Amino acid sequence: MTNEEILRLSASELASVIREGSVSSEEAARAYIEAIKAEDGKYNSYVTVCDDAIEEAKRIDEGIRSGEIDSPLAGVPVAVKDNICTKGILTSCGSRMLSNFIPPYDATVVRKLKEAGMVILGKTNMDEFAMGSTTETSFYGPTVNPHGTGKVPGGSSGGSAACMAAGLAPLSLGSDTGGSIRQPASFCGVTGLKPTYGTVSRYGLVAFASSLDQIGPIGKNAEDCALLFNIISGVDDRDQSSTESDKVDLDKIKNFDVSGKKIGIPEEYFGEGIDEDVRARVSEAVRFFEERGATVEKFKMPIIDYAIPTYYIIACAEACSNLSRYDGVKYGFRPEGVDNLMDLYIRSRSEGFGMEVKRRIMLGNFVLSSGYYDAYYNKALQAKALIKKAFDEAFEKYDVVMGPVAPTTALNMGESLSDPLKMYLGDICTVLINIVGLPAISIPCGNDSNNMPVGLQIIGRHYDEETILGFAASYQRG
Repeated sequence: MTNEEILRLSASELASVIREGSVSSEEAARAYIEAIKAEDGKYNSYVTVCDDAIEEAKRIDEGIRSGEIDSPLAGVPVAVKDNICTKGILTSCGSRMLSNFIPPYDATVVRKLKEAGMVILGKTNMDEFAMGSTTETSFYGPTVNPHGTGKVPGGSSGGSAACMAAGLAPLSLGSDTGGSIRQPASFCGVTGLKPTYGTVSRYGLVAFASSLDQIGPIGKNAEDCALLFNIISGVDDRDQSSTESDKVDLDKIKNFDVSGKKIGIPEEYFGEGIDEDVRARVSEAVRFFEERGATVEKFKMPIIDYAIPTYYIIACAEACSNLSRYDGVKYGFRPEGVDNLMDLYIRSRSEGFGMEVKRRIMLGNFVLSSGYYDAYYNKALQAKALIKKAFDEAFEKYDVVMGPVAPTTALNMGESLSDPLKMYLGDICTVLINIVGLPAISIPCGNDSNNMPVGLQIIGRHYDEETILGFAASYQRG
């Protein structure tokens, strides 16, 4: 099998031919490493490429032959977002602050990848500390959307989505705090799963907003995402917020029948600000399910109007706390020529953080400050309870809730950096899911008039990844 043929395979197909012995893990890793070195200069989707991936793949081939390694994705390469700790490999969070940080340990998800016999190709580019929706705030420069010159790939997991769209990885891991897996998956025309909060350990994920962050898979299709989710999910003693959940039954999602299922469509998801092309493609995707026997019903969810302020107050409040550890003392960036401790703090943070990170730290400190805590942060927590109540009521009636992933397709590069509020408003369809910890998936559902991908978002009940993956797989089978 040629390199080009290997790169066209889905992760499940690649795993199958590796098990059969017609392709080795070494050949697969070599094909991807060569492709990255030849093509990624156009996209900048990787921060670090693991040159030892081919040697690691040789070891895994031996384990597969001996029967020591036996998992559904044994031998398959995978890319990892650069805010997930990898022992001995740079983990920079796309920031100058951590541009010299080599973790002494693996994140739990990375350990599980290795135990499953997967080969880490490298670390993918991202918005600095996962703060952004375009992957333009990275210290290593912006990532380019493979579907359009001059278009952003979305963010903050833009590198993880772009490398998939460019054929430079068969699977990748991203993190999702307010849509950072689903939105870039939508912009890049790939499939991205944000699992239920707690089903995947956050141990080793560099924290942005701890009550919202969630690691998840990005793949070519729902089946690939399900396979990777089964590997990385599970309770972890190192993460007290992690929970045990059932593994996804692959046979059930492959044979999922949408007939008789009930789909809810929030009217607010199709209100002002939604591009006509996005509205049309998502509506066509919903009709696909209706034609196959599902019941579709629109309903009102007015709390959506409060999604953006609620999310950004909570996220920025947690971010300013989590990022207080970066002070130039223990690790990370430290400026030269510092005379005293206060200067060390000020210069380390002023020079080590980019503008978007500093903006969110300042906003977080403001909403937590004396005199404003009750007016902003407490109000946001009250709104969070109302958002949870609205979804609880919706899932009493519907099996899933559907809508667009984003109000637009991929933006032009530089378009939102000059207008941060516009970038924040682009998260209107995704942030609610993180606020209440629900699972959701983004799948491609056609293109706009400029041939840029549009994403359909399917939202499920807590711990019901199987249903949303089943809907997604049903749509992708056609």
